[in-house]
Amino acid sequence: MPTYDLYTNDPGEPLWEVPAAGAARFGWEYDNGRDRLLALYQKGKDKQWDGQRRIDWELEVDPYDALGTPEEAMALYGTPYWAKMSESERGELRQHYASWQFSQFLHGEQGAMICAARIVESVPDMDAKFYSATQTMDEARHAEIYGRFLHEKIGMVYPINDNLQSLLGDTLRDSRWDMPYLGMQVLIEGLALAAFGMIRDTTTKPLPKQILAYVMQDEARHVAFGRMALRDYYKQLTDAELREREEFVIEGCYLMRDRLRGVEVLENFGIPKAEAEQISERSEFLQLFRRLLFSRIVPCVKDIGLWGKRLQQAYVDMGVFEMGDSSLDLLMAQDEEIAEKLDAERFAVEERERVAEVAEAIEAGQGLDG
Repeated sequence: MPTYDLYTNDPGEPLWEVPAAGAARFGWEYDNGRDRLLALYQKGKDKQWDGQRRIDWELEVDPYDALGTPEEAMALYGTPYWAKMSESERGELRQHYASWQFSQFLHGEQGAMICAARIVESVPDMDAKFYSATQTMDEARHAEIYGRFLHEKIGMVYPINDNLQSLLGDTLRDSRWDMPYLGMQVLIEGLALAAFGMIRDTTTKPLPKQILAYVMQDEARHVAFGRMALRDYYKQLTDAELREREEFVIEGCYLMRDRLRGVEVLENFGIPKAEAEQISERSEFLQLFRRLLFSRIVPCVKDIGLWGKRLQQAYVDMGVFEMGDSSLDLLMAQDEEIAEKLDAERFAVEERERVAEVAEAIEAGQGLDG
């Protein structure tokens, strides 16, 4: 079924055209890369996988409870609206929230694919071009997987959120070659990783857990790439140039924080926008979610050398300043381990099932012989 038939609201024109800015850069040195970045490139090649095969698409998903989300996670929980809803209406609300979350993941992954391709085009260093090419393939795979999940399992798609679209546009219109790194690898990818992780660690449903665990295994490499490249480059910039990038980060963080309210969902249930915004802001679950969402961004921004007073104050105002001391390396290692453990558990179960089938066949054959 065409995606346009599944949208909850009119997404507008079928194509969003963002004028390209900046130069395509060719380099003629092919054998002088940074060892750590070339090692990451090798890992990117080694870790390629097929979303059609690695994920068990035969798993059933109830679209009205796709994630096993607790009632307390619904922004309407505890309000008069919730009290008036029937069980079927609450199931529809869960479907809309799951669709909204995974739709933003889908649109973000398309944006990541385009930004990675832009990095291949514009970055001056060949080792970074090599790695970005593997990331472009990763992001294509992620968009494919999220699109399939929405089409086949949820049956509903939400248009891209205005704030996410705004940040993507700002990232792609900037002519400076490092901005797709900063906007996508640090801000959008960092925030997406935290969102993926929260759902991965709380969902009781095996299919979304698989999808998120495997996507996060890739994303851990992407954030590492952004950190390496930007840390090296930002050491060369003037204070004024660093402040420009900090302003971009501040604006982007506010946009992304405001993106996460899911007001569009409540509007689709007949709640006026102003009231929907108030309900979302009062949600204790949303407030916790917001704080966790910056757990990947703040330490990464600090690590790459953007830590001026104005940026620090913005993080104080958001209540996330202390996250600057978190260990990104530990978080990324955990993402890798969770995906590998999930693979090991799944393959062990499949192997036991195969052994049992063989044993049954042998036993049945022996019965015939008798």
